Amino acid sequence: MRIALFQPDIAGNVGTILRLGACLATPVDIIEPCGFAFSDRALRRAGLDYAAVAELVRHADWEAFLRARAGRIILLTSHGATPLPQARFRADDILLLGSESRGAPPEVHAAADGRVRIPLAPGRRSLNVAVAAGIALSHALTDVGGWPA
Repeated sequence: MRIALFQPDIAGNVGTILRLGACLATPVDIIEPCGFAFSDRALRRAGLDYAAVAELVRHADWEAFLRARAGRIILLTSHGATPLPQARFRADDILLLGSESRGAPPEVHAAADGRVRIPLAPGRRSLNVAVAAGIALSHALTDVGGWPA
């Protein structure tokens, strides 16, 4: 299981997701360019001491990510056809989240093997990307029996 972030905009969200990945032994992929200066200092500030122990892989762009990937891409999107409670995950799935300001472009939607949405109360638009990552990863790890021992 992996978490991938497509061109993230907010360093604090990346730091939170790196902490999530470190604590749950889940690697994190960052697909650049980012909407902030991507530096070790910025990540340390955003991810506290967890950024140093997170398994992080940076990809120069979408094409580089596609060349390196193994496993299905499961896009978390408010436009997903499958509600999260009905989704079935595999241990090698990549949970992909779009950027905070723009979401995922059409080519990312087209490349996804599945598009999953987190059901929200009526009239609610979306969750913070780090919160969505935590909810979806929790469900996926439970589904595959992948929680750390």
